[in-house]
Amino acid sequence: MCAIFNNDRGLSLIELVVTMVILSILGALILPSARMTSIRVKELELRRSLREVRNALDDYKKNYDLAVSTGKIIPSINKPAGYPETLQVLVDGYDFGGLTNYKKKFLRRVPQDPFHPVKGDEPPWGLRSYADQPDSSSWGGEDVFDIYSLSEGTAIDGTKYKDW
Repeated sequence: MCAIFNNDRGLSLIELVVTMVILSILGALILPSARMTSIRVKELELRRSLREVRNALDDYKKNYDLAVSTGKIIPSINKPAGYPETLQVLVDGYDFGGLTNYKKKFLRRVPQDPFHPVKGDEPPWGLRSYADQPDSSSWGGEDVFDIYSLSEGTAIDGTKYKDW
């Protein structure tokens, strides 16, 4: 009842080589697609971060204008446009002269630019004040009207990240 199985079946060298060639072709097709997917995800994150901060700036401005129109704040010469002095004000909050019973916060944190990691004391975003030109690359320092990416990279669609 003892049966000895003689198994001469196995893989030949040609079968192994063909398998390796097929796997390497598949790998060569998948790698660029994976890299492109990674870039697309970062671009989506950048767009989302820019939209989040810009919406917070607009909400701050709306609350400031409401406080001025209701007489809670007297517009000053130092702050004619009604935008925050820094991005940190959006995180720390502002009470708008008692418009609300608390400091109204607009961001939980200042989002990071996925294409321009912060190094040391470097600012996370490029800033523009209300008095700056729309394409200005230097911040006037009066207030924060807009932000832009500090990355010099080019997007998949051919535009520069700093122009978004």
